[in-house]
Amino acid sequence: MKFLDEDEELNPIISAVNLVDVFLVIIAALMIALAQNPLNVFSEEDVTVIKNEGKPNMEIIVKKGKTVTQYKSTGEIGGGEGARAGVAYKMADGSIVYVPEGDE
Repeated sequence: MKFLDEDEELNPIISAVNLVDVFLVIIAALMIALAQNPLNVFSEEDVTVIKNEGKPNMEIIVKKGKTVTQYKSTGEIGGGEGARAGVAYKMADGSIVYVPEGDE
């Protein structure tokens, strides 16, 4: 057979086979990196990721089960919705006492 007697340097298919092998290794490495990502959608673990902590453009990403929620900071201190629920006092011994506010 003429195909078996050919020199390997003259056969262009061997170069293509080597490229396919390189791409398979790259794809395997990317799949391993995706599987190790803490925000992997296939994982059932609960994860919280904080980006740019303490800066005005801070982001919090919370993953519970398969649900991913993203919170972005407005840059304002104490901003948000809600009502005052009470007052906390720090005592001399270091303990904290919470006094709720409400209708008396």
